[in-house]
Amino acid sequence: MSYPKRTAALASAAALAGSAVLLAAPAAHADVVDVNYRCQTPIGVKSAVSPIDIKGVRSGGGYKITMSWQKGVSSSPVELGKGAMTPSATIRLGGADSGTLAVSGPANAAAIPANTPIKISDLSGTYTPRKTGKVTFTAATLTIKALGTTTTCAPTNSPKRSLTLDVTAAGGSSSGGSSSSSSGGSSSGGSPSGGQLPQTGPADSAVALGTLGGTVLLAGAAGALWLTRRGQTAARR
Repeated sequence: MSYPKRTAALASAAALAGSAVLLAAPAAHADVVDVNYRCQTPIGVKSAVSPIDIKGVRSGGGYKITMSWQKGVSSSPVELGKGAMTPSATIRLGGADSGTLAVSGPANAAAIPANTPIKISDLSGTYTPRKTGKVTFTAATLTIKALGTTTTCAPTNSPKRSLTLDVTAAGGSSSGGSSSSSSGGSSSGGSPSGGQLPQTGPADSAVALGTLGGTVLLAGAAGALWLTRRGQTAARR
């Protein structure tokens, strides 16, 4: 094969390999979504709109989910010193799964001036798929704790999902079935009661031969006993 043809063949193979990798990669789609928060604060109700970004990165048997705010929400009538404010939030799950995922983050690294929108640090949590299919992640309630008070912010505009992940449950259950868990470290192929898998190979052969040998030995002993008793009966006659 000439050099140009060989180069073209290698390029085609590389392109096909790249396409295979892309097809094998898990599907994920993320959008930055505007969330209109209504915050119940110790001094009354406040409103704020912030673009929310939710991302998911594979981590072990699950995903690390990170929720980011691009604008500050709520405010405080007094300055919040460094470390005085601790945020947390919930993310609503949809699609193949349901419920909520709790995410949290560090306290404020710098002082927040009074009457200034509070910038929320990135919040994260671990999501472990319970069902197989496409799971959606949508911003839900934000909670801000500061100076012994709690502010709760809830979306009022029914925000759209920020992230969609195509996930596979650890047990391989489908989106239409219920998930289950087991203890004892049993294998995915199942095992009989007691948690021991059936042995195969030479060990089984040795057990089988030992059983057969024991059977032959017992049969021989029984035969000898029968012959001995028969000889004694004949002698008495």
